[in-house]
Amino acid sequence: MIIMKHSPIPIMLVTAAVTAVLFGFRPSSSRLADAYGRTENETSVVFQKALAYTETRPVYRSRYYAGGYPDDAYGTCVDVVGIALRDAGYDLREQVNEDVKAHPERYDIEEPDINIDFRRVRNLIVFFANNAEMLTCDLNDIEGWKAGDIVVFTNHIGIVSDHRNARGIPYVIHHYSRWQLRYEEDILGTRQDLVLHVRVPV
Repeated sequence: MIIMKHSPIPIMLVTAAVTAVLFGFRPSSSRLADAYGRTENETSVVFQKALAYTETRPVYRSRYYAGGYPDDAYGTCVDVVGIALRDAGYDLREQVNEDVKAHPERYDIEEPDINIDFRRVRNLIVFFANNAEMLTCDLNDIEGWKAGDIVVFTNHIGIVSDHRNARGIPYVIHHYSRWQLRYEEDILGTRQDLVLHVRVPV
């Protein structure tokens, strides 16, 4: 009997392919530049900080933190945005708290809580609508979408990525479930509840 020995190379290739599918393949900067005319905004610090946070692979779980920001291995969609902005030099916790106090009529909050108000999507819709640069929600306006922008849905939020699909629509860096395999996904073209597309100068 002849026993065939299998080369480890095909197995390595299959493993690499599976890893790319599960954890997201990121095209090179040159490929994106050739396809979409990448701009300086595509390397925004907010985008880089969002990537750095999700690379820690936080587990989806909503908890209250005395300091506002999660200090453990857990987090939710709002934490992707909050931590990315904080690490880029913009304290969303303080900014939302100041706006709630200055304009209580805008928020349906009985008792302001600096440690949780900025971690609620409904409050961020109000805050960003009044304190951020409003941008297009037209997915056909490819040049109007830059990495580091913030997208807010009815009950979800995320950061625009520099990774785009074949139509030029950017992926979104977000966190929505404890069973989530990838934090960077092609969801903009499939959701019907986009509320805001904004940019926060940092």
